[in-house]
Amino acid sequence: MQRLVECVPNFSEGRNVETIRALAAAIKSVPGVWLLDEEQDADHHRAVITFAGTPEAAVEAAFQAARLAATLIDLQQHQGGHPRVGATDVIPFVPIRGVTMEDCVALAISLGERIARDLEIPVYLYERAATRQERAQLETIRRGGLEGLAARMEDPAWIPDFGPRRLHPTAGATIVGARPALIAYNVNLQTGNLDLAKAIAKTIRTSSGGLPSLKAIGVPLASRGLVQVSMNLTNFEVTPIRTAFEAVMREAEKAGVAVAGSEIVGLVPQAALIRTAEAVLKLERFDATQVLETRLDLVLAREGGAGSGESAASLAGFLDAVAAGTPTPGGGSVAALAGALAAALGVMVCRLGPPADVAQKKDDKKPSSDKAQTGKRPDLRVVEQSLVQLGSKLRDLVQADADAYQAVLKAYRLPKADPARPEAIASSLAIATSVPLETAALASEAASLLRSVIPVVKPSVASDLKVGLIMALAAIEGGLENVMTNLKAQPNQKLIGEVRGRVEALQESLVELKRL
Repeated sequence: MQRLVECVPNFSEGRNVETIRALAAAIKSVPGVWLLDEEQDADHHRAVITFAGTPEAAVEAAFQAARLAATLIDLQQHQGGHPRVGATDVIPFVPIRGVTMEDCVALAISLGERIARDLEIPVYLYERAATRQERAQLETIRRGGLEGLAARMEDPAWIPDFGPRRLHPTAGATIVGARPALIAYNVNLQTGNLDLAKAIAKTIRTSSGGLPSLKAIGVPLASRGLVQVSMNLTNFEVTPIRTAFEAVMREAEKAGVAVAGSEIVGLVPQAALIRTAEAVLKLERFDATQVLETRLDLVLAREGGAGSGESAASLAGFLDAVAAGTPTPGGGSVAALAGALAAALGVMVCRLGPPADVAQKKDDKKPSSDKAQTGKRPDLRVVEQSLVQLGSKLRDLVQADADAYQAVLKAYRLPKADPARPEAIASSLAIATSVPLETAALASEAASLLRSVIPVVKPSVASDLKVGLIMALAAIEGGLENVMTNLKAQPNQKLIGEVRGRVEALQESLVELKRL
């Protein structure tokens, strides 16, 4: 899987188109980087450029943009509605794929050191990269703007993390950090009353006891004769877009002011828009896989192709589908895949044949007195055929598990007053339980077969066989974990008793397999 990070540098320039184009070009010039979005706002006098890339490329692109911004943007001549302390005001790194938050913290530190060393711009680390808790919040570092930060730099507690203890003459300071994905969301009010926008922002933001995971300020939109409540939703699962919008609208209506409109700045996670659609449209039986693009990704991941390149793309698609913000495919599908991989490794080992000495003994004619002994030796061709069949069934269960859980979600979304709802839930849970139970049973068979061929496989593939066993055992445990979870919600006590009996038998088998 390719490792990717998102980077969203904010520049203190929203009016000079040529400068913004030059900054975007500097980012695009770095190999391994993809420009995703450009936003500029003349009233805020700010540009936000979003790009993604490999970790090393993202750091290089961010540095090149910061270096260019230091030559093109003069903060001494800057006047805009948005708080800022630098020509390149803030550079956050966001983990996207194959990258942890800790990795992004390391990227922030690396970039901060380089900006300070090569450009002589003081750098402060924020959010997850912050070295001091009191400086973790962006708004704390920006408080009072350039003048406020310049004054605080005299305080030992406000020595920059990197670079000189003074602002750069034209580029100010730069704030670099690592954070989760956030949504920049603004609501415009049909008034020029800036005090009202500031009052609403203060009422709804987290720091004033308002909505959780929400930052907000009031800013003027001079070009339109309006004011704006500018927000950052740091966790849209906690405070969705709709909740933030309704909070602003409610406070504005108290003052007799209408909402003129709203906007999303930069990019937004698909899941956030799905949550909004579900809430606004009151969708009762909707799930994320009904989104055309999401369903297409899932189908492509499932279908795959015969060629090695197509197979790699299919695997990548499945991994992306697992990592996506959707309930399926989930743990049950992953357990089934682990079982299928175990079987596949067993097939490979069998097809490579036994060691030369074992093969020779098999070809030699043996006296009748040796029949009992030779009968104990597994036939690799028979084991291979069995593993092929098991692998095929387990592969089918990857999708079957996802389908079964989708049926459960659909049942729970039925109106509570619907008399068919209890039966629908019980029936769908029964199927959702039977699939991972089958996964565990098939994986247990595969593990037994893999154990049986240990004495007769080539030493060169012993490690492959061991990996296969590990995967088979993981599939058993993963399947049983899903079974027990689904049983907790199952109202059918007779079914629960029957399933528990099979679970206990598989658990005993698992213990024995681990001992062998």
